[in-house]
Amino acid sequence: MKNKNKKASSESPVRLFGGHAQKTMKKILIISDTHNYLEPKLIKYIEQADEVWHGGDIGAYDLCKQIEKIKPLKAVWGNIDGTELRKIYKEHLIFNCEEVKVYITHIAGPVGKYNPKVREMMLQEKPNLFICGHSHICKVMFDKTFNVLYLNPGACGVHGFHKVKTVVRLEIDGKEMKNLEVIELGNRAG
Repeated sequence: MKNKNKKASSESPVRLFGGHAQKTMKKILIISDTHNYLEPKLIKYIEQADEVWHGGDIGAYDLCKQIEKIKPLKAVWGNIDGTELRKIYKEHLIFNCEEVKVYITHIAGPVGKYNPKVREMMLQEKPNLFICGHSHICKVMFDKTFNVLYLNPGACGVHGFHKVKTVVRLEIDGKEMKNLEVIELGNRAG
């Protein structure tokens, strides 16, 4: 007898533990420096993600609400964000995704030579993945000093000195971060 309720799914594979299904992988879209502009080309990437993480300089809470209508959002406030966003989001956000400890803040300083507050948090929390924004420069590298993957997705808004709007997506599967991809969304001016 065929099960009529069974549908093909494009979602992540599942593992069964004690009869309970658990996702084995999360697809994450990492953005920053939107400056109150939600790039229309970004929508399809938001739809493909399980979660969106924002590295600050959001611009306005309406932008967050637009994203949250599509997918869950984790965010920190940045230096341009006003009182409303600072009441809703934190300056420093630390959480676990699967088995990866994640630390997000907006202003960090140069890789390995972080500002004192970030340096203190890195030593205390020992994250596996560190995400920041502010510079508008997309950069992904392993920081040997703190044994952490450093990730700045660049800027995907239209304000700033960057020439190309960029975001990053990756998959987190248990302890593994994989399939990292920098996505260019076009020129800042256009």
